[in-house]
Amino acid sequence: MVGLDTRLVKIARGKRLMLLTATALAGIGGPAFAQATTASADTGGDEIVVTALKRSTNLQDTPISISAVTGESIANSGVQSIADLNSSVPSLAFVDGGPSNRRVVIRGIQAAGEPTVGTYYDETPVTGAIGAGNDAGGSTPELRLFDVERVEVLRGPQGTLYGSGSMGGTLRVIYQKPTFATEGAVDLSLSDTRYGGLNYEGSAMVNVPVVNDKIAVRAVGFYRNANGFIDNTALNIKNINDQKSYGGRFLVRFTPTEALTIDAAAYINRSRTDTNAWTLTSGKFKSDALTRQPVRDNLELYSLTANYDFGGVVLTGVVSYLDRDLDSVSDVSRFIRSTRTPAGCAARVSAGQPCSTAQLDNYYALVDSQSTSALFPQQTMKSWTAELRLSSDGSGPLNWTVGGFYSDRDTSVANPQSNADPVTGAIIEPQQIATVRFIDDSLRQVAAFGEFSYDVTDRLNLTAGGRYFRYNKDISGQTTIGSILVGAVVRPLSFVKSKEDGTVFKFNGSYKVTDNVLFYAEAAQGFRPGGANQVIGLAQELTPYKSDSLWNYEVGLKNTLFDRKLFLNVDVFQIDWSDMQITGRTPNGAFAFITNAGKARVRGAELEATIRPTAGFTITGNASYIDAKLRENQSNANVSAPGLKGDRIPYVPKFSAGIGAQYVWALTDTLSGFARIDGNTVGGSYSDFRPTGTFTRKIDSYQLVNARLGVEGPDNAWGAYLFVTNLFDDTAITRAQSSAIAVGRTLVNSAAPRTIGVNVRTKF
Repeated sequence: MVGLDTRLVKIARGKRLMLLTATALAGIGGPAFAQATTASADTGGDEIVVTALKRSTNLQDTPISISAVTGESIANSGVQSIADLNSSVPSLAFVDGGPSNRRVVIRGIQAAGEPTVGTYYDETPVTGAIGAGNDAGGSTPELRLFDVERVEVLRGPQGTLYGSGSMGGTLRVIYQKPTFATEGAVDLSLSDTRYGGLNYEGSAMVNVPVVNDKIAVRAVGFYRNANGFIDNTALNIKNINDQKSYGGRFLVRFTPTEALTIDAAAYINRSRTDTNAWTLTSGKFKSDALTRQPVRDNLELYSLTANYDFGGVVLTGVVSYLDRDLDSVSDVSRFIRSTRTPAGCAARVSAGQPCSTAQLDNYYALVDSQSTSALFPQQTMKSWTAELRLSSDGSGPLNWTVGGFYSDRDTSVANPQSNADPVTGAIIEPQQIATVRFIDDSLRQVAAFGEFSYDVTDRLNLTAGGRYFRYNKDISGQTTIGSILVGAVVRPLSFVKSKEDGTVFKFNGSYKVTDNVLFYAEAAQGFRPGGANQVIGLAQELTPYKSDSLWNYEVGLKNTLFDRKLFLNVDVFQIDWSDMQITGRTPNGAFAFITNAGKARVRGAELEATIRPTAGFTITGNASYIDAKLRENQSNANVSAPGLKGDRIPYVPKFSAGIGAQYVWALTDTLSGFARIDGNTVGGSYSDFRPTGTFTRKIDSYQLVNARLGVEGPDNAWGAYLFVTNLFDDTAITRAQSSAIAVGRTLVNSAAPRTIGVNVRTKF
């Protein structure tokens, strides 16, 4: 679909075979990307402690499907945000619409609406902004992954401990915390992207004790300037998708007593770019958009966490505040121009009868006045969350966690269609508005949860958990300026409420077959809140929809073999999904909304492994097979092209795999050599349920390979590296879409072309 010639097709097939073969030889998996330097084979050198169960457990002894990517591996593989983790973790994927427009997906639970994956930065859950389509899951915040302790990915529902956003799984980023020692780190990179230009970025950290053993601060800052690689041929602008991002975080740790620890944190993130979508028929990395389509994302997150150890029981309290302003622009010029026909006039002006000459002239003048225009949604989100919980410390046969959770999220959206300058493509200021609607959305959630785990014997453990939840959603909307061209009618301010309460449960049993082999089985439930849309073009513009829910059944095996030289984990699962929330469109195809339709079933298997054949040499990998299909025909009067039984869930590839190999060796008494290669393959998928649908597009499979070669100083105190991302310069399309707005065109997003650069880093 990207017009590759025969030579490139052969290269792509050869790389796919190479990746699959290497993955198979590696044992297919990667539970941790653990200690990616000269990890020793002794027991103490490679244990990874995770806190996914709200208490500390060793990764291989945690009886759930969980992967942990260490901060060291994140740095060594060049990962910058959560969107770069998909090659490191089985069943983790992203519907990638570019910066500030990505959806996190685990195990194929992919749908518009509230997130299906709970994303946490430290103890704070975050969501995207709802936008005009009520799609909070489609713009997950992506904070910089520098100075990270680890990232934990929990697969399958985590509703008992992590709540409504975790029906498919949970992704947790745990940053390094202040320590009572003076230390710092600097990381600098300079690179060049094919079809683009020079990129430069830098990150730095400094940690300072203020009062010995009582108060310490840790400050992190970053700046990134990435040259674009997409040319806009309509506006004659090269590298239109330049991206700048900057920000940091400031953390304070206060330990007034040995039992009490208080952490305060502020996270700041700023991003500026133009959409990185390009038009397939215009040529590779060519956009024919008639307007500029900038994306501006300002995020601030503040949190306060306190832990008090009573001796055997730990009390944790968390409160956080998220403030996010997200503006974006999408070109609608061609859709407006496509209405400039006698038939368009008849349908919109004279009730289907041919327009008179005067009517046609006036109608054409109206179309011409909006012929270069764009939707310009501007949204502000403010969210409070709080959690209070008690947990055992894991020292006895009975371990437990009980707690309560509260969140209050308010979002305001202004969504005008505004005229743009036909020469520059920029939105004209002051704005010339053709139509505008306003949406205010408030979601409040409260929950009580508990999970209890008991060691029946020294090998058998049984766990049960539950969560009671209640949510209230209040939506108001109005259309103050109408437009016959898009079917927008002036509507007064109206309100709708949606509320629901219920319970979710989890049951888990695990058995240590030997000290190094753990078997577990689990049944767990997940849910997502419902709500209501404010949609132009429907008779009932505030259209309600219900919550959806699922049950996940799985069994798994965790193996630690050959004196800890091989970690091999495998699991199989089945997910039954009911009342699934899907995307519908208004009859004219111009506006999207959320509705419920049908059931789905997801069956799959996951493998992950780490192999350390010799000192300094580590091979990691992962693979997943996911068969995600509808169990019945979708039946809903609001859906114009419903899916049928057997149709695959959109954007869910059947097979994906990743592999990484790293070798560190002595060059001299003080210098070490470093070499690493990472690769992943992602199978094909469709953009909608019906493969033959008018707007459905096929997304082909792709493969990506990154490599890094360098020299490191004593104790890894400094390093200098050459690196390349997308080594074979694949045109890896990650998302393809079409709609009535696109007027027959296919818009795609893709991985960046081959980028070659140098990286230096030091710590002190």
